[in-house]
Amino acid sequence: MLKQNVLTLLNDQVNHELYSAYLYLSMAAYFQDKNMNGFAHWMKAQSGEEQEHGLKFFEYIFDRGEKVTLQAITAPPADWANPLDLFEQVLRHEQKVTSLIHSIYAAAVKENDYPTQVMLHWFIDEQVEEEKNAAEIVEYIKMAGDAPGALMMLDRQLGARASD
Repeated sequence: MLKQNVLTLLNDQVNHELYSAYLYLSMAAYFQDKNMNGFAHWMKAQSGEEQEHGLKFFEYIFDRGEKVTLQAITAPPADWANPLDLFEQVLRHEQKVTSLIHSIYAAAVKENDYPTQVMLHWFIDEQVEEEKNAAEIVEYIKMAGDAPGALMMLDRQLGARASD
């Protein structure tokens, strides 16, 4: 049985993960509209990954014998100034998700909730990867600068991401 404060945070995290999926799908739409299909592909794959994360929290709550309480998902933004602006938003978003997961972990530690701490280790490791990937893409876009050829090469590279 979960303590109420941990359960609330876990239910909130289901919402945050599903919002992330929705945000990345909106970003995919932005890139697809700009005919940057590699970037769009990367974002669609990221959206699917975030949906899986939401379902991991969803299933964990049930595994602990508790009730999932779904909440409304806020509409994400639909437009960005340019690819750099968008990926800087991705990095900030992933940093926010990391802080939310750390907050859940801190609550689980406070409540001596060892199973939740163990489950969250996977997410903590995952967030290190998420932030690293976003930061690298931000730097690649900065290096590309105003060179359309470099941005096209990056688009091709991101399009090669496996969809899992």
